[in-house]
Amino acid sequence: MTTNQQADPLIGRLVDGRYRVRARIARGGMATVYVATDLRLERRIALKVMHAHLSDDSNFQSRFIQEARAAARLADPHVVNVFDQGQDGELAYLVMEYLPGITLRELMREQRRLTIPQTITIMDAVLAGLAAAHRGGIVHRDVKPENVLLAEDGRIKIGDFGLARATTANTATGAQLLGTIAYLAPELVTRGTADARSDIYALGIMLYEMLTGEQPYKGEQPMQIAFQHATESVPRPSARNPSVPEPLDELVLWATERSPQERPDDAQAMLNRLREIEKELGIAPQVAAATSPPARSQLDSGDVTKVLPGTAVIADPTGPVNEQVDNATLLRRRTSRRRARGAFLLALVLLLATLAGGIGWWFGSGPGSLVAVPDVAGVSFEAAQSELAEHDLVAVEAHANAVDVDAGLAIRSDPEPGERLDKGAEVTVYISDGPASHTLEALNGRTEQDARDYLGSVNVNVQDETLELYSSADADVVINAYVTPRAGGDSYECGEGCDILEDDTVELYVSLGPLPDVVGMSAEDAVAALDEKGISVTEQSEEYSDDVEAGIVMSMAERDPSGNWRPGDSTSLVVSKGPQLFEVPDVGGMTLTEAKQALAEASGGFTASYAAWGDLPGFADMAIVTGQTPGSDASLRAGSNVELTIQLSG
Repeated sequence: MTTNQQADPLIGRLVDGRYRVRARIARGGMATVYVATDLRLERRIALKVMHAHLSDDSNFQSRFIQEARAAARLADPHVVNVFDQGQDGELAYLVMEYLPGITLRELMREQRRLTIPQTITIMDAVLAGLAAAHRGGIVHRDVKPENVLLAEDGRIKIGDFGLARATTANTATGAQLLGTIAYLAPELVTRGTADARSDIYALGIMLYEMLTGEQPYKGEQPMQIAFQHATESVPRPSARNPSVPEPLDELVLWATERSPQERPDDAQAMLNRLREIEKELGIAPQVAAATSPPARSQLDSGDVTKVLPGTAVIADPTGPVNEQVDNATLLRRRTSRRRARGAFLLALVLLLATLAGGIGWWFGSGPGSLVAVPDVAGVSFEAAQSELAEHDLVAVEAHANAVDVDAGLAIRSDPEPGERLDKGAEVTVYISDGPASHTLEALNGRTEQDARDYLGSVNVNVQDETLELYSSADADVVINAYVTPRAGGDSYECGEGCDILEDDTVELYVSLGPLPDVVGMSAEDAVAALDEKGISVTEQSEEYSDDVEAGIVMSMAERDPSGNWRPGDSTSLVVSKGPQLFEVPDVGGMTLTEAKQALAEASGGFTASYAAWGDLPGFADMAIVTGQTPGSDASLRAGSNVELTIQLSG
């Protein structure tokens, strides 16, 4: 362990109660990578820890988490696996697959120029991994040799998806910026926008570098290199390395076209062409099997080319070494070379003078002097103001209502992100005041469609399903409405109008028209009429009625619980049995007084009629009942009259 590692406070620390940090692998402008042990699964992992100044940035954190999740969804053998992401106190970290080996950058430093089989093997793997990312809608944005890992067991993987879109080139400085700017697509320089074709451009530059041993554009300042990307075309690799086959020449030129529309649409399109070239050249990718990794001593001894098979001898571009020439021929050749060198130096001086003037114009008053508007949506005005200030732009606060952006956060900017402005220009940042408030007019009495159109005009949601009820109102007319607030809480009535916020949800109560009055119908007709309206009769009871004919509905039960009837409800009916009849008692042989009493006290409470002389004083006790109509075998309604025949006794 080096002195620097001993001084690193993370060495030996247990992160998030799970990952024991063992040693530092690498340190970059945005993060430091450690090898650690996952104590839960007992395996080695690579732990990438964000630098403190970035982990404190909430905007960076949210983008970092989003991209880490996106990278974790990629399941491809040529993409470095992302296992976990989290926060432990002040540490924001990413857990990735640990791959002992080297990067493509280290291989090129050792070997400088790669062989054609090596180049094809690496490009085939990288394109396959990047094609999986593009299919998943992920743009890497930082394709370069440092992010291509060559494992000891022969696997080739592309990594750093977790950070590719979580930051911008503005966060890197010095050598890191130079390392990134070398692979920067022209549209990123001129417009600040990127898509899958920007990754293709970077792959084309990387392919050029593998074939020639150097990058196509060089400069002491990053902006000099950026200017060349935006204004020049990448030369053919065969101009630097004559052994490069023409199909690979054409592939580099296709991938590095300055216009994105003229490049391959994505990594899959470029991979398809590469595999056609492999068949044309008779060269197939040769990756060592993962089950038989090379000995660690091979890598430790510096034999870095053994991580890739298929090493080929590159032809010497200077020609045959055994050619016999005389002194005169040698003199002519040397003179020709000196003359060519002098002409080249003169052309170079003129080119540099022209380039210097062009660079001065580009960065002084041309497009290079402009800055791209950053995306500030979703952050507070203070954070947006700080972000714009870092780009030499001035934030101006404005307010607007927004349904999908919380109050106090930025909705958008004017001009929009990516537009290029003069330094010091103003950018209006619209801060959300939350959803707008509206005072609704009465909904009751409107047709359902009219109510829906009205609510839609004020940006209020309406439930697809309405509650349909029977009422005295006409069918399809709103009879009530209830609001469910978007922020939660109890629903409240709004049929006669109310105050409401945009994006609240309204449920409409709509009339089905009146329910038929079944009182007075026959029981059979009443059941059929209610069933047609979706109301089931679960019980029928009968009662005597002196006024309602037998078999006719006397009443229908009220709804339980109370409220409007609706389809699916059930009820019960009371049906008339007609008037109740009582047996007439036999009063024959009784005195008139006894007969009248017996009839009155009978269940029917009958009355008696008889000859008028029966009411003369003293005659009621002497008169005897000799007959009655109706007789004792009859039944009458309560209170009916029984006619008596009487005569004096003895």
